Amino acid sequence: MNPQETSVELKDAAQTKDAEQKDAEQKDAEPKDAEPKDAEPKDAEPKDADATEADVSEADLDQEEQEKQPMTGGEERAADGSSTGGEAEKNGSVKLKIPDDDEDDEEEEAEEKEGKEEVKFTGLSKEELLRVAGTPGWVRTRWALLVVFWLGWLGMLGGAVLIILQAPRCRDLPSISWWNEGPLYQIGNIQAFTDTHNLKGVEQKMDRLSKLKIKGLVVGPIHVAPADEPMNLRFEEISSEAGNLDQFKSLVLAAHKKGIYVVLDLTPNYQGSSGPWFSNISVTNVAERLKSALVFWLNEGGVDGVQLSGVERVASVVPSLWTDIRAIVQNETSELPGRRVLIGVTDRSSADDVSDLLSSTGVDLLISRVLRPGDTDAMESAQSVQLLYSSHNQTKLVWSLGSRTNGHLASLVGPALVKLHQLLLLTLPGTPVFNYGDEIGLMDEDNKFPKMLWDSGEKPNGTLEEELEQRLSCHRFFQSVSELRGKERSLLFGDFVVLFNSSSSLAYLRVWDQSERYVAAFNWAEEAALLELRDATLPRQASVAASTKSSALPTESSVDLTKLRLGPGQAALLKFPYTG
Repeated sequence: MNPQETSVELKDAAQTKDAEQKDAEQKDAEPKDAEPKDAEPKDAEPKDADATEADVSEADLDQEEQEKQPMTGGEERAADGSSTGGEAEKNGSVKLKIPDDDEDDEEEEAEEKEGKEEVKFTGLSKEELLRVAGTPGWVRTRWALLVVFWLGWLGMLGGAVLIILQAPRCRDLPSISWWNEGPLYQIGNIQAFTDTHNLKGVEQKMDRLSKLKIKGLVVGPIHVAPADEPMNLRFEEISSEAGNLDQFKSLVLAAHKKGIYVVLDLTPNYQGSSGPWFSNISVTNVAERLKSALVFWLNEGGVDGVQLSGVERVASVVPSLWTDIRAIVQNETSELPGRRVLIGVTDRSSADDVSDLLSSTGVDLLISRVLRPGDTDAMESAQSVQLLYSSHNQTKLVWSLGSRTNGHLASLVGPALVKLHQLLLLTLPGTPVFNYGDEIGLMDEDNKFPKMLWDSGEKPNGTLEEELEQRLSCHRFFQSVSELRGKERSLLFGDFVVLFNSSSSLAYLRVWDQSERYVAAFNWAEEAALLELRDATLPRQASVAASTKSSALPTESSVDLTKLRLGPGQAALLKFPYTG
């Protein structure tokens, strides 16, 4: 529809509305005045024609805008009608004011801004806060909260003090030396231990030795010592078959980096058959030369201790020289800080004799034959251990079966009992000492120095595969128990209590203060044994920490201590927690 057509239609509508309005006015006037109103002059229409067309056009535009906005009430229309004047009433035109879009936006922004200003909270001023805080109600509230706080604090303090007083006091840790912290590992023959047949090869095996959790490495003897020739004895010179001084120093440094200490065996006549330190005539001369050699190896070689055989004879024949030897090794100086160990070796097997020698010689450790290889009398072994334990501090006790002169563990007790004796040595109170290869059950061959067997990574077949698996099983068992010993205080320096003892079976308890407790049980017999372990300190149930036969007693399985059954040649390490 064009603008002209819209104007005509609106004009007709306006005229029709004007006529209706006049009729209504005449009806309203009839009751008041009987006389009829004079009709308005007809010449008025031409006068207002132009204005009417303009108004109609304007109304047309207003109508289009009204369709976009909500309708207003009659009051607004009445107000608008009264303000437009008489001409609008006469002609029936309607004038509307349409606000601009910009004005609408400004009004909306003003309303939003006003709304935001209304919800803004400025808080109380400093003067208002001080005025409110000083009111009696707030003062009483603050005092009440302060009293509650201090009462709560004093209550917690009193509770903490009460807990401390009622809790059992922990035992002071004993003073131990480095040689009490883990096993000692003897390498009596350098050529048999490595493929390179020298000290450099020992250094190359340091990573593997470290995984065994050993604490000390006893090397040698490696000095020049022609058999039964005391005058040709040269303590400071390393045999060319073993290596040289530079290799030895490098070995010591590599061991120290792994936390392993190095002890040098300086037994004088280790290749001869003459008695300890040759004879009465030469013992004084050998002892004097040994003193200067000790200073050399402690300073130049950097060793952490010395091992000597036949100490009982030297201590009795030349006591003054023996005192000097002890002082050189055991006394700390500014040049040689830290503790160094003096290890003695004796062939004595009586617990009483060993106890006396341990006191008279003053050595730190005394390796003996108290635990006789092949002796299955568990009752006698337990009595020997109990005697030494009750006579000396366990930091001075040492337990060994094999040695460079006696042979290897597997050859002495049999392959089937290797794990049992590994567990025995690692759980007795004191320092365990092993010969190289004892961790894998190495057997002696033509001599006491068999070639060490290393895992090459190749998978053998048949019998060789079974032997390899047996060696690996022994190695894993040794490593796990050795690691456990180094972590658990009860095994490291705990008390030793015999629980059960017979000719073929033994069980004892290792316990320290509030640490986890351990029970070691052994059966040397060829038939199964039933151990009834009953004690006020024992619970009914315990769990398996290690077993020589995992198929019978799996690790972490639960066992009844009152009915502990061990198979032939079987041993187990059991644990239970401290319960207060």
